[in-house]
Amino acid sequence: MSKNLSNLERLLDAGKFAVTAEIGPPMSVSADFVRKRARELKGSVDAAYITDNQTAIVRMSSIAAAVIAAEEGIEPVIQMVCRDRNRIAIQSDLLGAYALGLKNLLVLSGDHQSFGNHPGSKNVYCVDSTQLIYSLKELHENGVFMGGSACKTPPRFFLGGAAHPFADPQELQIMRMEKKIAAGAKFITTQAVYDIGKFKAWMELVRGRGLHKKTYIQAGICVNKTLKSLQMTKLVAGMDVPDYLIERMEKAEDKQAEGINIAVDLLTEIIKIEGISGIHIMAIGWEAAVPEIVGRLGLLPRPVADLEGQNVSV
Repeated sequence: MSKNLSNLERLLDAGKFAVTAEIGPPMSVSADFVRKRARELKGSVDAAYITDNQTAIVRMSSIAAAVIAAEEGIEPVIQMVCRDRNRIAIQSDLLGAYALGLKNLLVLSGDHQSFGNHPGSKNVYCVDSTQLIYSLKELHENGVFMGGSACKTPPRFFLGGAAHPFADPQELQIMRMEKKIAAGAKFITTQAVYDIGKFKAWMELVRGRGLHKKTYIQAGICVNKTLKSLQMTKLVAGMDVPDYLIERMEKAEDKQAEGINIAVDLLTEIIKIEGISGIHIMAIGWEAAVPEIVGRLGLLPRPVADLEGQNVSV
């Protein structure tokens, strides 16, 4: 079975601390766009999430971009949002993804289409993210599609879901996370963390329910390149950006350098929190900043897994 596991799953199973980043596919057919960003991340992360029409804007498919990234030596984590496809299309796309060698999957609801460049489009939500996680676990374990028919050679994804530590009510967010874990989510990635105090309090609740022992928790963080990007982030529902971070960026002469400094400072605190299995860095088109951040955190070189599924250090 170990040969069928992704390197990311092997690494986490071995108790290693994971580092992942993100690649947003282009609004075009440019494979070079994806290749450039994959090369910028290579050697500094264990895997890269490939977003699925993030912010409801039409982009190259997550699956296609993931194949390109893999060709550059980056292990991809494909994303699948429930907004755009019915259960037939979702299962079809994921069978194809697995056949292409893509083994990591993050299941998301997806941003509402009104935020994107096709606000008049219809959302689908034939299944929600928790239902999809459960259905994919059932497909693997019992070889049964959502409609009840058999699948002779089902996929076996390393399944993940998202959590929102700063959305209200907090208790409801914990319950949703717990349901995703019960459904089969083997890893959970959080929304971007800016308020360390509130995140620590949220993790206390997580540990109180023993959820950190049932799944791998990846703490997400954004890297803001400008003051405006940080100010805009503060306006996003469910995000919590303390005023002192805005003030730091305002006072800084070199905004880009300060954006990296803020990310390093936040991550330095995050990696100390009990129950965190890894970090997920969302550089939002600034992938070149990731190696510096990971290096300053003392997380280089990254551990690697050999072909037999046994993790070794570089």
